[in-house]
Amino acid sequence: MAGPDLPRAPVKLSPEQLRVKEEMERRGRMAKALGQIDHKIIVMSGKGGVGKTTVAVNLAASLARRGFKVGLLDMDLTGPDVPLMLGIEGQRFPPSVNLIVPFETSDPGLKVVSISFLLQGDTPVVWRGPLKTHALTQFLGDVAWGDLDFLIVDLPPGTSDEPLAVAENIVDADGVLIVTTPQAVSTLDVRKSVQFARLMKLRVLGVVENMSGFVCPHCGERTDLFGRGGGEDLATNENVTFLGAIPLDPALITAGDEGRPFVVSLPESSAAQNFEKVVDGVLTAVSAPMRRAA
Repeated sequence: MAGPDLPRAPVKLSPEQLRVKEEMERRGRMAKALGQIDHKIIVMSGKGGVGKTTVAVNLAASLARRGFKVGLLDMDLTGPDVPLMLGIEGQRFPPSVNLIVPFETSDPGLKVVSISFLLQGDTPVVWRGPLKTHALTQFLGDVAWGDLDFLIVDLPPGTSDEPLAVAENIVDADGVLIVTTPQAVSTLDVRKSVQFARLMKLRVLGVVENMSGFVCPHCGERTDLFGRGGGEDLATNENVTFLGAIPLDPALITAGDEGRPFVVSLPESSAAQNFEKVVDGVLTAVSAPMRRAA
């Protein structure tokens, strides 16, 4: 006759076993969250000040305007500008018990995650690498995105902690959109982002040349303040697709500062029309269906 089942003492895991267990659980959460997203596009540049976030925000806004369900992940922990450029600075994440719930903008189809939603005022993020990496992996694995057509990931300049965390964890990313300005000092640094993408086995979807000439708001005359053609030359030399050039227009700067993506607020501008061609090129590159703007 079998005796009664005795209670088992809890198994005590070693620190290394705990680390492995937590890592497996984290990867499981991440696979589940990212598995609900059809396309993941990473926007990056090896150079600051080239308008990378402007491109990411307007790409997300354009896709949402075309009827896609879009998530925009602001991975710049020390300079999170996405909320400002969408007019949602100072907002907070909706209450949640386990997962981070993205903030949904008033424009239908666009969800946003940014560390800005956790900060008070001008509080700086003063973290070393391990803390930054932990926050980044939480943003990748602990966000309840739901079903999305696109996730746009806006990276800070450079090729260190944030780009590495994204490249190592979004293993099925469609690819990288590279942003540069025309001048050589920009393309020199941006070329490193192309090499980074190749090193990490990420496809380069194409190059966008931002601030490609200044358009006078009064006479419409164009002046090449930062030179011209550097982005196209970079794409040619690196054997990747050149997706288009976006002119510098003072109205675009004002729209960004006021939280109005220019593809929505200034759709008739040459910049917006050129940018929509860039979006068409991105859709073609990731083999996503074209959709008519709402």
